Amino acid sequence: MSATTTAVADTAPDAGRLDGASKRRIFTIIVVIVLYTEVVPLQYTMVSAALQKMSASFPGVGGNINWAVIILGLVGASATPLLGKASDIWGKRRLFLLCGICFILGCLICAVTTSWTLFLIGRGLAAVSVASQVIAYGLIRDLVPRKYVPLGIGLIGAGLGFSGAIAPVIGGILIDNYDWRAMFWFLTIFTLVLTPLVLYVVPESPLRVRDRIDPLGAVLLSSGILLTLLYLDNGQKWGWGRPTALAWLIVGLALLALFFLVEFKVSRPLMDMKLLFDPRVGVVLLMALFGVAITAVQPLALGYMTQTPDAPHLRDQVAHGAVDQAHEMTGLNLPLSIVKVDLDPGYTYGNGFSMLEYALHVGIWAGLMGMIFGPIGGLLARRYGARLPAVLSFIALTISGVGFVSFDYSWQTYLVLFMIAGIGFGMFYAAIGNLLIEAVPPEQQGISSGMLGVTQNMSSAIGIAITTALLNAHPVIAHIDVMGHKADQPIPQVFADRGYELTFWFVLATTIIGLFLALFMRHGRTPATGGARTP
Repeated sequence: MSATTTAVADTAPDAGRLDGASKRRIFTIIVVIVLYTEVVPLQYTMVSAALQKMSASFPGVGGNINWAVIILGLVGASATPLLGKASDIWGKRRLFLLCGICFILGCLICAVTTSWTLFLIGRGLAAVSVASQVIAYGLIRDLVPRKYVPLGIGLIGAGLGFSGAIAPVIGGILIDNYDWRAMFWFLTIFTLVLTPLVLYVVPESPLRVRDRIDPLGAVLLSSGILLTLLYLDNGQKWGWGRPTALAWLIVGLALLALFFLVEFKVSRPLMDMKLLFDPRVGVVLLMALFGVAITAVQPLALGYMTQTPDAPHLRDQVAHGAVDQAHEMTGLNLPLSIVKVDLDPGYTYGNGFSMLEYALHVGIWAGLMGMIFGPIGGLLARRYGARLPAVLSFIALTISGVGFVSFDYSWQTYLVLFMIAGIGFGMFYAAIGNLLIEAVPPEQQGISSGMLGVTQNMSSAIGIAITTALLNAHPVIAHIDVMGHKADQPIPQVFADRGYELTFWFVLATTIIGLFLALFMRHGRTPATGGARTP
């Protein structure tokens, strides 16, 4: 029998709610909160799109450069429930600002280091900021008049879309004119400017609960996820069925199982098992687990595909490289015509875009769709219930996913499909926050939002880890022949079509599962109230 006890609120649920404030003040608070959470999608979108450019600075890393993004999900999955619960105990604005400070320190490390290990440490520290998004749900719920809460949550979705639109452009300008480190200096300055605004504009929520933190649960959860992701990411290289490789998976899954056992027994769990098995909460978390993968994988894949040179240009690059290498080794100037290069296998994608060209041709437009449809999702939740925008979001994401597996590559076709996904992206984040707010009482907002953060970050990390494994399993090899002297050269960050096809099938499958969950969900069928009807 579980020893879990319920956290006790020290203040009334509506204490501190700004019911008498002007609309200008209310929306100023919402905008500042949303802007401060933008560090999460900004860093994700910028870094995902820039991975191919960044790989040259870490030449020994290969396909594992994707860990610059995977680590966001790994650290976010363990930090979010801790900080979400801590925000209920010690104050939401205080923990909100702590996320920003960790982000600043992490970005500074990434901006100055040349070590891959230190870079990952910096990324991990910056990943603590992932918790700011779920803390923002609690701040808006606690501070904003209830009739504006659904719209406020929708504006978080709009903010994610805004970042999705502007981040590739800013990243492209910085990388094309400076280098990738300039992105991290920009992110540092952005957060430094916003921090005093949060202090000045956003009041602290007075809602507190008497509770304790569960550090053992955090260690078990993060360790289990890490070992499982390492297996998924490296299984192709290690051998999926080898006992030494399977040991990573078995130990990881055992730690995750132990985590759930511990959470059932401790009096103050990191994840409340009663909430987890409440259908209103459990289905929302499952939707997040299956729905986030496609929103994480599509921009990463498109960043690679559009910035890779097409096959003829890549052959020319490899041939020029062989000529240059021969000159360095022998001093001879070989004619380019005697160098024969065959790619095995060939591939059909690639435009050779710069980062800025990717942003202007592709990246910005899906973000704009999210920016428009996030608030629309919030309005639909307030009028009809949050289930409706959830269903619509999964329909849009499924249509996009079907298109990615059905149509041959062209950046114009994939742009249209990515814009459809942007509609789903905006509505998804508007729906998911409102569904959770309608399902839990105020004193459980922090822990429930933390549980949402765990599932979202696990989905992102697992999706990208599986993508990395599928791509690494399908490399492109250049067979070079110089007057009978032959050599084989793997092409870094260039992958066969089959790797992307399998990736798109994988995220389509997860999205369809999310669609069925949304269609049959009983929760969220009445107009959202900002949490007024929760028990």
